[in-house]
Amino acid sequence: MARSSSGFVAGLTAAALAAVGFLAYQASATVPDTLGKPKQDASSTAPRTPKANADPKAVPAASGRGERVVYALRSDRVWLVGPRNKPKRVFEVTPSTVDPRPGEYSVTTRSGSVVGSDGVPIEHVVRFANVDGVAIGFSAAVDGSVPKPDPTQQTGGIRETRADGNAMWEFATVGTKIVVVP
Repeated sequence: MARSSSGFVAGLTAAALAAVGFLAYQASATVPDTLGKPKQDASSTAPRTPKANADPKAVPAASGRGERVVYALRSDRVWLVGPRNKPKRVFEVTPSTVDPRPGEYSVTTRSGSVVGSDGVPIEHVVRFANVDGVAIGFSAAVDGSVPKPDPTQQTGGIRETRADGNAMWEFATVGTKIVVVP
């Protein structure tokens, strides 16, 4: 008789588990998509932005520590960061047609004035990477222009204003750390 009661209990347990599983499925199917998500002001159509992105002068958190140049690919922004992780200067740049990969580099060479690969006379060239044979670096056009590069040419010149180029030249000597973030 012990056999039949254990089989009966096992059957009841299996039926109970199936019923609980079915009820759990039904409950999850009726939960609103917004449950557990932060409420957004009905008058606001823009999504919330994290506090770290709210201040364009804030140094990106994932860019390391100490003196360095930080270049953010998505925002086309550069930070010249001092020894206490404080930005000395923050500015926007015009990107080249060839981007460096995110990572850590150092300044390899500098040139006071040359002609860029696009034929424009440039100054204060600070090179730090090479991607598929294209030298990547910061520079300023001598005439002060900051044109968008020709998308049909592979260029590595990240263009700055002359004032920002002067600041970069003073800050980023050979060996200075350059951190590229997405």
